Amino acid sequence: MPDENRGMDDGNVIAVMRKLGLAARSAARTLALTPAATKNAALEAMAKAILAAEHAILAANALDVADATAKGQPPSFLDRLTLNEKRVGAMAQAIRDIAALPDPVGRVLAHWRQPNGLEFERVATPLGVVGVIFESRPNVYADAGALCLKAGNASILRGGSESFRTCSEIAKALRIGLHAAGLPEAAIQMVPTAERSAVGAMLAGLEGAIDVLVPRGGKNLVARVQAEARVPVFAHLDGLNHTYVHAGASLAMAIPVVVNAKMRRTGVCGSTETLLVDQAVAPTHLKPLVKALIEAGCEVRGDARTLAVDPHVKPADDKDWATEYLDAIISVKVVSGLDAAIAHIERYGSHHTDAIITDDQAAADRFLAEVDSAIVLHNASTQFADGGEFGFGGEIGIATGRMHARGPVGTEQLCSFKYRVRGQGTTRP
Repeated sequence: MPDENRGMDDGNVIAVMRKLGLAARSAARTLALTPAATKNAALEAMAKAILAAEHAILAANALDVADATAKGQPPSFLDRLTLNEKRVGAMAQAIRDIAALPDPVGRVLAHWRQPNGLEFERVATPLGVVGVIFESRPNVYADAGALCLKAGNASILRGGSESFRTCSEIAKALRIGLHAAGLPEAAIQMVPTAERSAVGAMLAGLEGAIDVLVPRGGKNLVARVQAEARVPVFAHLDGLNHTYVHAGASLAMAIPVVVNAKMRRTGVCGSTETLLVDQAVAPTHLKPLVKALIEAGCEVRGDARTLAVDPHVKPADDKDWATEYLDAIISVKVVSGLDAAIAHIERYGSHHTDAIITDDQAAADRFLAEVDSAIVLHNASTQFADGGEFGFGGEIGIATGRMHARGPVGTEQLCSFKYRVRGQGTTRP
């Protein structure tokens, strides 16, 4: 690992983090006033630099993956960590997609005039400095840095130790892009140490430098951030997602959607973890759905009805209904109808992403209205829980709370607002 990651005691870490915070605050003031053309030029230069650095990024990633493999990390973890030529290309393309988005800063969100002649505007403004703490997926570094920049925010990014080498190379490429556009390199900063005390410093807000935190990772990380953060948090919680095959579902549609929802990439937060099958179609749909999942390489854990349709099914217990596997494992349950499906999702779900498959529009409308998740889908795979698929260019996370940002956090969600009020010598009586 880079020298910065070795032998740094807590005192040095705090000093380094304070320096990052001061630099980020200064950069944020510049970015808030930076024209869209300059930000877009920086993003285009970043994308080119990522592609130019492909060999260095993949070489660093190979070392990170080798370390993770030696430590016995599971295949789903290794999948999230691993980069290849296609994924590096996708990282660069995501940055270009972000550049192509409309500039979110300065948008007039509302406009009205009062009887006294005052004219009011609510206008989008950057949040300021965004701190991102994430685990394993190194592409988050590029996505988060680019999204924050587009929204006029400086960012401080702290990846997990498992992706430290990879993120270091990505950080170099992003700095090249910033420099090429004449923007401060402190606009996107990587925490240069894997010491845990750096996370504590970010949670404390870096003496007022950080305006909002975004945690992306497992339960322990998110729980710590929510418990200890002294600044607002956009929480990216578990993706304990469900797909419900309703009584009105076509089997021809259900099979490919369910298999994609689980197996396209099992380690992403949009992966379906529980399949609910309506008892009305269980005699015709349950066995083919289970068979298709098993043939795709998925382990199926089921209730009594599911156990009866295939000898390869393993018994599910209460723990399974509450587990985000992030692996080629799915729990399957037969439910008595729409009300039972919604009740199961409310009890066990994480309010992330849930889907219904049905040709019954009334049932779909009820599901979309009553399931209280950040993303609800009708006749589509839960794997579409991704900011890029929403047309956001990417995402900094999927927020599952109910304040300000919910669902994929893109450039618009990385803005706050202020009021501009214009008068004509107006005084208040």
